[in-house]
Amino acid sequence: MKQNDLTLPSPAENLAADEALLEWGEAGRGRQVLRFWEPREYFVVVGYANKAATEVKLAACEAKGVPVFRRCSGGGTVVQGPGCLNYTLVLQIAETGPLHSIGTANQFIMRRNRAAIESAFSTPHSAIAIRGHTDLAIGDRKFSGNSQRRRKHFLLFHGTFLLNFNLSLVSEWLPMPSKQPDYRESRPHSDFLTNINVSAEKVKAALRRAWKAEELLEDFPAEMMSALAREKYATREWNFKF
Repeated sequence: MKQNDLTLPSPAENLAADEALLEWGEAGRGRQVLRFWEPREYFVVVGYANKAATEVKLAACEAKGVPVFRRCSGGGTVVQGPGCLNYTLVLQIAETGPLHSIGTANQFIMRRNRAAIESAFSTPHSAIAIRGHTDLAIGDRKFSGNSQRRRKHFLLFHGTFLLNFNLSLVSEWLPMPSKQPDYRESRPHSDFLTNINVSAEKVKAALRRAWKAEELLEDFPAEMMSALAREKYATREWNFKF
């Protein structure tokens, strides 16, 4: 597997890069990839099917100049910014392997990621658990959410780790979600989310080992990414389509 540690200048470009890597693989030109990027500014990202007006405090975001984007995968709405680490897996689907369905792919990837994050702590941390379908939590407090998008031959699985993020901003810009996992038990954001206070470099190294991502990705679908960012992810038509 190839590795890519590349934070592009804008949120639109970073979101577009994930889709470009997926489509690049699907077209037979790309590889399996583990990518990392770290937000430099605050913004909100809704899941593909989310209604922005329902899942985001739009007036509060507008007042603070916080942009709202939509990703190509499902899942809930998140706040991004400094202190978050994003990762992207683009994996080839084999008909008989663990990635052949949404559910088995979720289980396979989340188990490997859980073990990797546990190894990033300086002392054993057995309280790390997979909660819901694609959350990682310490006890009952979530520190990572993930989502999946599938094509015929490749899938995209990506997510965020809360390392040392300003968690108070989540309540400022997001209402309670319209859908929530059972283990949340209607807790407010402040009682549901937590940082893991592990360095980004330790988490990256752990995931590289877990996924055997040893070689650098030397080529990148830059033209496809730029077109997607410009024509899709930077447009109001896409970001507020629902």
